[in-house]
Amino acid sequence: MGAGGFVTLASHFPDRTIITYDPRGSERSVLDVPTNPPTPEDHADDLHRVIQEVGGPVDLFASSGGAVNALALVAKHPEDVRTLVAHEPPLPAVLPDRDAALAAAQAVHETYMRSGFGAGMAHFIAVVSHQGEFPDDFAKQPGPDPAMFGMPTEDDGGREDPLLSGTANGITSYRPDVAALTAAPTRVVIGVGVESRKTLTGRTSVATAALLGQDPVEFPSHHGGFLGGEFGYAGQPEAFAVQLRDVLEATE
Repeated sequence: MGAGGFVTLASHFPDRTIITYDPRGSERSVLDVPTNPPTPEDHADDLHRVIQEVGGPVDLFASSGGAVNALALVAKHPEDVRTLVAHEPPLPAVLPDRDAALAAAQAVHETYMRSGFGAGMAHFIAVVSHQGEFPDDFAKQPGPDPAMFGMPTEDDGGREDPLLSGTANGITSYRPDVAALTAAPTRVVIGVGVESRKTLTGRTSVATAALLGQDPVEFPSHHGGFLGGEFGYAGQPEAFAVQLRDVLEATE
């Protein structure tokens, strides 16, 4: 997700200077070498350059894959961030069923490469909406019919979607540097959606928080709880912003 996904949330903080950006490979940020997906460490260096340019340290809200990249940033450049709110980082490697979860994520990529966007996105939805631990054979199960989700059934031939083409593989296989995170001066807060605790990203949030010796902070709604109408997956952005402000101001 690029800057366009944070318009609604940013509108609830008129008293703060808000900086958003497009991670490399998303929206206006085009990869020079599309076949060489960036890693969380690459994204961390990009974030570091942005923060250097605007003058840090900053308070940072990041969600999903961005939350993984933000954890890599704090581990690598802890002086950049005062408070990090990492909302639902998808980190299957920290789960007890990590092998099955990672295999499920890889199966999504394989479906996309084989059958295109509609099939890949339908399979992605099936994985991220699964409740509880993944059975050992989950990755071997066929993905759902894309028509069930209003997705195109025809293969358009494209294989450069930033979510499905392999760019996300480095994010989902990342394991946070717990020693670096706990040693950092940054206050790290792991957020989890009230409605998504039993899904993949909810479970990884709880597990990541436990690795850091804390409980996750609950935020309203689901994985996209901060969204307005940007992508047709609206959450509860006003209530989400209230909780985010409370978390940020707890250190001020």
